Amino acid sequence: MHTDVLIAGGGIGGLAAGLACSRAGCHVRLYERADTFAEVGAGIQMGPNVMRVLQRWELDTALRQVAAFPGRLQVHHALSGVELGVLPLGQTMVQRYGAPYATIHRADLQQLLLQALQQREAVWLHTGKTVHRYVETKGAVGLSLSDGLDVEGDALIAADGLWSRLRQQLLADGPPRVAGHLAYRAMVPQASLPAAMRSQQVTAWLGPRLHVVAYPVRGGEWLNVVAIVHGHVQGGLEDWDHGANASDLQAALAHTCSELRDLIAAVPAWRLWVLCDRPPVSSVDQMARGHVALLGDAAHPMRPYLAQGAGMAIEDAAELGRQVGLVDGVLDVPTLLRRYALNRWQRNARVQARSLRNGGIFHLEGPMAWARDASLRLLGERLLDVPWLYQGP
Repeated sequence: MHTDVLIAGGGIGGLAAGLACSRAGCHVRLYERADTFAEVGAGIQMGPNVMRVLQRWELDTALRQVAAFPGRLQVHHALSGVELGVLPLGQTMVQRYGAPYATIHRADLQQLLLQALQQREAVWLHTGKTVHRYVETKGAVGLSLSDGLDVEGDALIAADGLWSRLRQQLLADGPPRVAGHLAYRAMVPQASLPAAMRSQQVTAWLGPRLHVVAYPVRGGEWLNVVAIVHGHVQGGLEDWDHGANASDLQAALAHTCSELRDLIAAVPAWRLWVLCDRPPVSSVDQMARGHVALLGDAAHPMRPYLAQGAGMAIEDAAELGRQVGLVDGVLDVPTLLRRYALNRWQRNARVQARSLRNGGIFHLEGPMAWARDASLRLLGERLLDVPWLYQGP
């Protein structure tokens, strides 16, 4: 006997779910609407909580070929450039939490998961297939695909992202909310930068209504830079072309320190994202109902101010695999998907709420910003470390 798991979405969350379910003995059919498995965006950070999951999936060797492992996270004031606080990473994270802190290009992580999934039996990966809707029947769930085909399985995992069509069918709760923040993202070869701008650390600059983060990816050979400022764009968000005008970003950061301005000016091209999220998950039913479960951004899209969006999707996948592997004559799919949601919704909600809170702290102005800076100077490592997160669920 085996459980047939259908997965909508071939991003990091969908591929991680497929790998976890396959390792649990399930048959997996995954449907990705794009013609190829290609990840947009730039770099992501992965704390020890995420790295331990990937190590359990035997991906540690492959990760070390493409990821970077910074030795520290350093926080600076965006206007003065003064260092405010430091969190040791590297071996300190390994000693505290049993795994390192890594930074990686999203596409590299996606390819790593894809290759691991392609090596497994009873896994079918389909591209160019849009899932239009699902239909639950007694003991099963069916999908209607864009090419007119219908497929049926025991469980459906909606990992179709921020604008999830399946979430709307399940919850009918409307579109995500617009954060009012714009993210400019870029990657640049370190060899093309002046020596003073190259870095193998995670560096964050905090300023009024803005912050910037830079860290190495691709084994340290590239630098990922993300600048977030307050603002809005015109037009439909789902069809936004992500083109960015570098002069707009330079104008927004014109009052920052010379070190930061020089880094921004050294980046030749930027991509622009309008940040969107949803309120923190408030119940089990927002993550699973019947034979259908939500995962990753389809379930709990969050602002990137705790660097855990991909991390929570991977944690979701690990818990999903643990549960679907228990299907038997007594424990059925709806029961175990509900257990998956029970074990995940509160942690996801906490991370969503902390991400919101961090965004407010990063962008403080006036006396509140002074208090933040004084606290970081006094208690930097204690404030920057997040034991409840890095210890894992």
